[in-house]
Amino acid sequence: MDKQYKKYQWVEAEIEKSTRDSRPESYKIVNSKIKILGNPIPTDGNWSGRRAHFLERVTLYDSIGELIELAHSNRLSLAAFKPRKLTKFVDKPVNPDWSKKVLDQLVREKAQLSLFNDDKVEDEIKLAEKIPFKFSYKYLDESGKERTAMIEDWEIGALYRNCLKISNGDKQKAVEMVRHKYWDEFVLSGKYDITLLMGTTWEFHNKRAPNPFVIVGVFYPPKDSQERLF
Repeated sequence: MDKQYKKYQWVEAEIEKSTRDSRPESYKIVNSKIKILGNPIPTDGNWSGRRAHFLERVTLYDSIGELIELAHSNRLSLAAFKPRKLTKFVDKPVNPDWSKKVLDQLVREKAQLSLFNDDKVEDEIKLAEKIPFKFSYKYLDESGKERTAMIEDWEIGALYRNCLKISNGDKQKAVEMVRHKYWDEFVLSGKYDITLLMGTTWEFHNKRAPNPFVIVGVFYPPKDSQERLF
């Protein structure tokens, strides 16, 4: 069984609803069997293929209030969201070590949310290097209120680790490189049409938190030249 697949690559699998996670989009892959379908979708034509396979297949929300209402009634836990405006990128230092309380919580959540039946959950988490920063976007919602959403995308974590290698272990330089990508390049340049992929955490979804959503991905197709003019 080959589980190695890349981002923007279609796969096929038999799935079943998770019995431990009541969120609408939470499913498990049966027997860990995944069939890879073709090559990753290329970036040709100004990301035309990726736009078609994503944006044309999902509902695009522009109201975080609506998303929160849908989450509180357990009708949605994953969505594509267009904020009115991204206003700031935040990097906040955090404890670089897992506390026992957090580690225990991660073990529970990993066991509940894992796509695969994995008997080595705790060992994997203990070996995982904790990123010593929390990254967030501040944005204006539909009412003009500024909100903050933590970026929990695996891609930003991988970027930080790569930048740390490039900067010979200099954490501050690594953070500056991450900021350059997610703020200077994605937002300030005006070259990209940003859509945030929002998901609720298992804990805050069940607790009906005031806003249970975090950013689980960033979709960043380039704007065409005509769009950038306006």
